[in-house]
Amino acid sequence: MGSGGSSGRGARLAVAEGPEGTEQRLELRGRQLPEELWAQRGLRKLYLSGAGLRELPAELESLEHLRTLALDGNELLEVPEALCYLPRLVHLYLGRNGLQGLPPAFARLQNLRCLWLEGNFLARFPLALLHLPELRSLQLGDNRLSRLPAGLPRMAGLRGLWLYGNRFEEFPPVLLRMVRLRVLDLDRNNISRFPDLVCLADLCLLSYDHNPVRQPPSVGDSVQLVGDGAQEFMEARQERLQSLQQQEEEEEEGTEVSPTAPRVDSPLLENGDGSFAALPGSQEET
Repeated sequence: MGSGGSSGRGARLAVAEGPEGTEQRLELRGRQLPEELWAQRGLRKLYLSGAGLRELPAELESLEHLRTLALDGNELLEVPEALCYLPRLVHLYLGRNGLQGLPPAFARLQNLRCLWLEGNFLARFPLALLHLPELRSLQLGDNRLSRLPAGLPRMAGLRGLWLYGNRFEEFPPVLLRMVRLRVLDLDRNNISRFPDLVCLADLCLLSYDHNPVRQPPSVGDSVQLVGDGAQEFMEARQERLQSLQQQEEEEEEGTEVSPTAPRVDSPLLENGDGSFAALPGSQEET
């Protein structure tokens, strides 16, 4: 992620975008960020992908207008404390570093909507994330997770959750309470059985490839599946839905014929008060 590049042999660039959309490219010398970067207080986007960074200075906090920060593909072992004090941050990319957790102060990023943490060394779900109500997209693929916290439904705004390439041996039951999820990716885990997932009414995409399951999970009729047997399952489902639709159309055509007026002495139509109920589809119902 990010668009940091290189300029000549051994040189690296920091790509920054100001409030007017103007892009600037600043040369990184070794693993050092240029001092002039911190003077640009109005920066909205900063891409430092693959820059070999092992730490970030406290001056990062001065870029209080940052909305997008890409630090993926570096050598960070911890999240810089200064990063947690960027009040307007919306998109944050921290993938492919050496992170084992997130600091409690990470919960200060109350405007964060998109967070990528793929390719790190997270063995536990970072609890600071439970305090981010605006988070919509959470990328946790290729980590070391085997469980999810019971408090996960507190992240009511979450719509996309990527958990591929982790160490789950069973489907996390707390996910059954994440009824607003639209995308769920559990590829490359060790899950052998999926529960009925029809309860996830907003789900649009479920990816379960490379898990030891014998058949596709049970999901709603509008969910796209990705995994072993998914194509055959979706084709059969489409045929079934088309058949049901055709049957309903035929039934509707049949009800267009006017029904024969009932005899007034019909016991099947008599109400308890001596009046008579209308037949389905009659004028009295409408």
